[in-house]
Amino acid sequence: MRLRAVLFDMDGTLLDSAPDFIAICQAMRAERGMPPQDEKQIRDQVSGGARAMVATAFSIAPEAEGFETLRLEFLERYQSHCAVLTRPFEGIDELLQDIERANLIWGVVTNKPVRYAEPIMQQLGLAERSAVLICPDHVKNSKPDPEMLLLACSQLNLDPASVLFVGDDLRDIESGRAAGTRTAAVSYGYIHPDDNPTQWGADVVVDHPLELRTLLDRAPCS
Repeated sequence: MRLRAVLFDMDGTLLDSAPDFIAICQAMRAERGMPPQDEKQIRDQVSGGARAMVATAFSIAPEAEGFETLRLEFLERYQSHCAVLTRPFEGIDELLQDIERANLIWGVVTNKPVRYAEPIMQQLGLAERSAVLICPDHVKNSKPDPEMLLLACSQLNLDPASVLFVGDDLRDIESGRAAGTRTAAVSYGYIHPDDNPTQWGADVVVDHPLELRTLLDRAPCS
């Protein structure tokens, strides 16, 4: 079946959002008289969400007293700082142009709540180009459950087999496989040091966004 659409995970796949997360963690540490933390330590935890980043930034267990206060402060700061330093990864702009020129559509399926995802897409000028944005707010079960991808395919009126889902986490690939889409794992994203994208069972693993160009060859041409 011909490829008709490409769906992207957001953080670590479409967008490099780590700089905003890192800036927030460093600001919170500085206000508490703590020195800057190695940025890589925070970046390595981005895929784990706010809980993982806060736990790492403050060397505190999620069940410890005071953790929830830190997590809520982190999220409050992120609400107003979610698209200050965030940018598409190198090569993404060119890839999106290629997708559009190939008469394909593209969209985003992310575990990031809509209150953050929508402003980011709007501020980066991607909202009007994206055909769909699916967040946990829209479903009962988020990735790795296939529900989000199936909803995206339904809204696009596409057979999942004609869709490629691109992600930087095992749960992305598990979600795509369960939904019946093709899958691509990206090694340039927020991969935990102990993880290995080649072991996730994706149809293809790429080191750079532009490597996905080869998958557009079977797309319907204008």
